[in-house]
Amino acid sequence: MKLQEQDVPRDDSANSIYAAHPTGQYAPSFINGIVEFFSKTWTIAEWEVRKIRHDSTDLVTRAVQPALWLLVFGEVFAKLRAIPTGGKVGYLDFLAPGILAQSVLFISIFAGIAIIWERDLGVIHKFLASPTPRLSLVVGKALSSGIRALPQAIVIYLLALILGVKMNFNPLALLGVLIIAVLGAGCFSTFSLIIACLLKTRDRVMGIGQVLTMPLFFASNAIYPISAMPSWLQVVAHLNPLSYIVDALRSLMIMNAPPGNLPLDFVVIIAVTIVMVIIGSILYPRIVQ
Repeated sequence: MKLQEQDVPRDDSANSIYAAHPTGQYAPSFINGIVEFFSKTWTIAEWEVRKIRHDSTDLVTRAVQPALWLLVFGEVFAKLRAIPTGGKVGYLDFLAPGILAQSVLFISIFAGIAIIWERDLGVIHKFLASPTPRLSLVVGKALSSGIRALPQAIVIYLLALILGVKMNFNPLALLGVLIIAVLGAGCFSTFSLIIACLLKTRDRVMGIGQVLTMPLFFASNAIYPISAMPSWLQVVAHLNPLSYIVDALRSLMIMNAPPGNLPLDFVVIIAVTIVMVIIGSILYPRIVQ
C-alpha cells in the first residue's frame, strides 16, 4: 500500500540547522542583536557628526583655546623652567598631551546642553518612542563627542610639531591616542548627559559645567606633575579621571615620556566610561519627565 504524504513522519530538523544543535538556537538572535545594536549606535553618532559638516565653526573656535595654551602659556613657562617635568623632556613636550586632554574635556563637558535642546525640540521623545535601545542612544552620543575631539588632536599635533615638540609617530601609539581621545570625550560627555538628566535646564547644566571644568583641569597632571602638588591635592588628582587620560596621552604622544602606567590608565578610563554609560542609559528617560 502506498503511503500518503501526510502519513510520513516529517523531521523538521532536516530543514533547520539549529534544531540539531540546541546550543545554537539563540546564536542567530544574539548575533543579530549585537549587529543591530552597533548599527543603531553608529546611526546616532553619524546623525550627530552630520551637524559638524553643516556648521564647522564650532570646531574652528574650539581650536583657538589649545593654540593659546601652547603658544602663550607653554612658551612662557618653558623659558621660565619653573615647573619640573619629571623626566628628560622639555616643558612644551610635557604640556602638549595635557592640552589635548583639556580640549577633550572642554568639548565634551557641555554635551548635556545639546540634550536639553533636543528635548525642547521633541527629538528625545521620538528617540524614546522608537525601538532603539537606551544604551545605543547614550553610546552613540558618546561616540559622536569622541569624533568631535579628533580634529582637536590634529590641530594640537600640528602646533606641537611647529613648536619643536618631539612627537611619537609610531602607528600603534597614534592609534592609542585616538582611542584615548574618543574614550575620554565619551566619558565626560556621558557625565554631562547625566547632569542634564538630573538638572533638566540649560542654565544649570552650563553652570555646573563651568564649575567643574577648571577644578578637573587644574586638579590633574595636565600642566604640572602630581608630585609637585600638595599632598591633599595629590589624592584628588589620583581620583580625577582626567589625570589618567593625560598620563596615557603623555606616554603615547611624546618621545622619552616620563614613566607612566599605561595599562592602569586604559583600565581606569574604560571602567569609568562604562560606569558613566550605564548610569546615563538608566537616567536618559528622565530628561523628558
